[in-house]
Amino acid sequence: MTSQSSAVPTGDRRRWFALAIVMTAAFMDLVDVTIVNVALPTIQQNEGASDSQIQWITAGYALAFAAGLITGGRLGDIHGRKRIFLIGMAGFTLASALCGFAANPDMLVASRLLQGGMAALMVPQVLSIVHATFPAHERGKVFGLFGAVVGLGAVSGPLLGALLTDGNLFGLEWRPIFLINLPVGIAGLVLGSRFISESKAPKALRLDLVGVGLVTVGLLMLLYPLTEGRALGWPLWGYVSMVGALGVFAALVAYEKHKTRRDGSPLVELSLFRVKSFAAGIAVQLTFGITLGIFFLVWTLYMQIGLGWGVLRAGLTGIPFSIAVSVAAGISVEKLVPRFGRKVLQAGALTMATGLLMYLWAAGRYGMEITSWQMALPLVVMGLGMGLIVAPLTDAVLSEVPKEHSGSASGLINTTLQMGNALGLGLVSVVFFGVIDDAAPGEVGPVFVDAFQNSLGWVAGVLGAIFLLMFALPKRPKQHVEGAEEELPGAAAPASAEPAEKAEGLVPTP
Repeated sequence: MTSQSSAVPTGDRRRWFALAIVMTAAFMDLVDVTIVNVALPTIQQNEGASDSQIQWITAGYALAFAAGLITGGRLGDIHGRKRIFLIGMAGFTLASALCGFAANPDMLVASRLLQGGMAALMVPQVLSIVHATFPAHERGKVFGLFGAVVGLGAVSGPLLGALLTDGNLFGLEWRPIFLINLPVGIAGLVLGSRFISESKAPKALRLDLVGVGLVTVGLLMLLYPLTEGRALGWPLWGYVSMVGALGVFAALVAYEKHKTRRDGSPLVELSLFRVKSFAAGIAVQLTFGITLGIFFLVWTLYMQIGLGWGVLRAGLTGIPFSIAVSVAAGISVEKLVPRFGRKVLQAGALTMATGLLMYLWAAGRYGMEITSWQMALPLVVMGLGMGLIVAPLTDAVLSEVPKEHSGSASGLINTTLQMGNALGLGLVSVVFFGVIDDAAPGEVGPVFVDAFQNSLGWVAGVLGAIFLLMFALPKRPKQHVEGAEEELPGAAAPASAEPAEKAEGLVPTP
């Protein structure tokens, strides 16, 4: 049964209920990424979490999400997108409850790992269900609605997290940021079971669980020593583990070649890397994810612990950034990219780096006396730069990829971004906490300012590297034509890929 053959008839109003349900799930995932950052200092203070545990609360989610994205899409192809979507939503809701009632930081980290894994089942089905439910001529309107949801989530996530944490509802302190998912998830399960139509791909690829295992082990061997090494005094085994991760990734490449020859269903389609623009685009996604993972965590710690701001003030300070991202993302795809091509992406990298340097200057100039309005201009410049990158990047990377591999390529792009985010969160131990360790005790504020400046310098340098990598992208990326997805064989691809609009939503914003 193909996606198209199972589509809900155009006159059936149930398809709009189905759309509302899957968009709510996408919104839940986006908000869950953004809502946690602003509450991290409160969690650390109230629960006695260590610096590494704070890193794992965010990195664990990103790691589990990245490791399971492609497999989650293929499970939907094989067993039914509605079924896997509902399983993912049920698991996500349960994991949210476990996060909200976590008895200690270790339980919270474990629950976040489970939550990321369940999101990897739920999120890849969103576009597949849209393809199965709506005819091609209606999908432009649907994707426009997805863009609005992304923009709303980017703005509301940090503010909602600040309000819930600062409000201390029922004396639960930070816990409502997770518990808010419970009524939404339960309603989604009840309505989704009624209004979403089932669909499968006619020739679904087989699962590559060995590939998933190798990716997960390799990332853990790399991330665990990075995150825990500082607290443990950087032991020798940590360096051995990080070097050994390279061997695991080499084994992954060898196994994926074998899997391709055996049954043609590898986790990673290695032939894609022969496409110059795709290989460069994956490098851009990875490094961009690293910059975001570093910045948003250290920014939160800088404002709330270093400057001593309350959680609500910190959340409100991020609103100009979120609005700027949404505005720039909208005009970049519709107005700028068709005219200027990859120059828009490169301008975004330089603009974002400029904003970071402005912020670095302001942090040094005003020190502990800096105000929210003195941060506003650097944040707006940074947000404009990010918006110019995140919205058109997926199309630019995919533009020279063969159509038969579009689904695998899209899934790999989003997976790589999440891997970069997890790696960036691990590197916080080096670029931020490493500076704090070298300072004299009793100087928390100034030390955090210095550590924040050091982190901004690293992030700006990485953005310079991203600018250079972008020269390998096509000068004028091909824009996806409405209805072109019908050409994908059996519509299997969307199940392993998220929409370009949703890719933006996966970016962790303040």
